[in-house]
Formats: sequence, structure tokens, C-alpha cells
Amino acid sequence: MTRRIDQAANFGKVAVLMGGNSSERDISLKSGNAVLQSLLHSGVDAHAVDPSKEDLLQIRQAGFDRAFIILHGRGGEDGVIQGALEAIGLPYTGTGVMGSALGMDKLRSKQLWQGAGLATPAYQVLSDDCDFEKMVREIGLPMIVKPATEGSSIGMSKVTIAGDLSSAWRKAAKGDATVLAEHWVDGAEYTVAILQGVALPLIRVETARDFYDYEAKYQSDDTGYICPCGLDDARESFLQQLALNAFDAVGCHGWGRVDLMCDTQGKAWLIEVNTVPGMTDHSLVPMAAKAAGIEFDELVWRILETSVVETGDADGE
Repeated sequence: MTRRIDQAANFGKVAVLMGGNSSERDISLKSGNAVLQSLLHSGVDAHAVDPSKEDLLQIRQAGFDRAFIILHGRGGEDGVIQGALEAIGLPYTGTGVMGSALGMDKLRSKQLWQGAGLATPAYQVLSDDCDFEKMVREIGLPMIVKPATEGSSIGMSKVTIAGDLSSAWRKAAKGDATVLAEHWVDGAEYTVAILQGVALPLIRVETARDFYDYEAKYQSDDTGYICPCGLDDARESFLQQLALNAFDAVGCHGWGRVDLMCDTQGKAWLIEVNTVPGMTDHSLVPMAAKAAGIEFDELVWRILETSVVETGDADGE
């Protein structure tokens, strides 16, 4: 259980881990600098640390007491940095090793959700020797093709013509050996931010692009973020609980985000979970927090609190 902290000094010396070597490095640096400035503004003894440039073994020697993980993508969200921090005995924010690894892997997340009876779109795993025509028959068009362990929609393509599936697979395979073809869900897209076991107000995402891709997320000023999301209280509460269940099923905790779609018949479909979401000026978790009356500095403080747990708790915090 996360323990509330009233004084900045009680956090000790904090390493804000940002940058890294993933394809999301630039976004991580933007998120990390926003987090760093917020912590400094709140009086926390915080310092930027880029694991791609600094040896983690030196962190303990430098007197750090905990780490705020704001590394996106591989090496930051997949359990690697979490395992390294546990090996040196340094508490850290957010989800532990197992939940991070599973949350980063879209295939395993979907398999877990299916096992838990939670709806997620039908899919197939693509490979260089698979029957693409058979995949189209089984999943139907349109479909979305995505690398299993990339974030920020990198390597993703919407396929509307059967002949384009092979090229979409090749694009996705540049980033990951495991590639999914997933049934396209027509309907509204929602995201649910989770903070210390509480689901924040839903955000409905609207984009004029084929889907909520990298440009729509980080570059476009035309992407719409609607909060309140327009649903009635009962429906929003239902989707918040669904997101909490999905988050828990993957083994996540502390903070994160669950993305889902609601089709034209109103059925909800789980898409993916994010264990270290963005914290930039285009990011969704700060928007949802603000809608809940939580300003950015308080949000960052409460995320840092997830690195401090009551005695006897485990899993990397």
C-alpha cells in the first residue's frame, strides 16, 4: 500500500530516470524534464539521470534514495529497468518487473485479458511465412497491424485492402519480431488514467487521422481530447471499473493508463495498457488528473509516492 508523504525531505534524493535508448527517447526526455521541474518546484531533491549515459550501479553510490521512472518504451516500461533497480535495492515508481513486462507486451496482455474474461479485439500473430489471405478472412477488414512491444503507436498501420497487409507487417516487423493483426473497432476511443488505485475521469480521443498515431499524439494541434467524455455517470463508472480490472489482470499498480474502444453497439474492447504514460503537454494522464482537480505538481508528487510503501509490501516499491 502506498504511503502518503507530507514533506519533500522524506523522499530523500530522487533520480528522475529519463531518455534511454528506445524509439521513444525524445518523448521520454520531454516527459522527464516536465517531471523534474515539477519535483524541484515542490522542493524535492531531484536530479536527471539518463541510463543510456550513466551507469546505474553508480546511482546507489551517488546517494539516491529512490527513482522516478519516466522512461518510455523498451528498457523503461518492459521490466528491464525495474529489475535493475531491484537488483541494487533502489525503490522506484509504478509497476514492478512482472507487470511491466506483461504490460509492454500487447500479445501477452491480450491473452491475459481473454483468460480473465475481459473483451479485447480478435487478433492473429503475423510472420513472414503466414497466409496473409487467410488472416484477412479470419479477422476481416479493416484491421490494425502493430508491433507487440512498441509504444506511441510506432510501426502501426491501418489496413483496408488485403494486398496491403504484407507491407504493413514488414513495417511493424522493423520494430519487433512479434507482430499482431487486430480487428478494427469502429467507434469511440477512450483512455482511463489510473493513480494509486483510482480511475480518473475518462478522456474521449478524437482525431482526423486514420487512428490515434504518433503524429496525433505528440505533434498535431487538431487532436480532440474531450473531458468530461460525454458518457452518463453509470457508463463512465462501468468503464473505469473495467480499466481497473484490466490493469490489475496484467499485474500493474501505482499509476498508468488503459486504452479502450467502444464500438457502435456500445460494447467495450480493451486495447492496451501503459505502465509509464507520457507526461508532456500533449499527454493524457495530466489532462485526466486536472479534470479530477489534481494539478500537475500534485500528480507528480502522488506518482512519486508510489515508490514509498508500507513495511512488508513488495514488488519493487
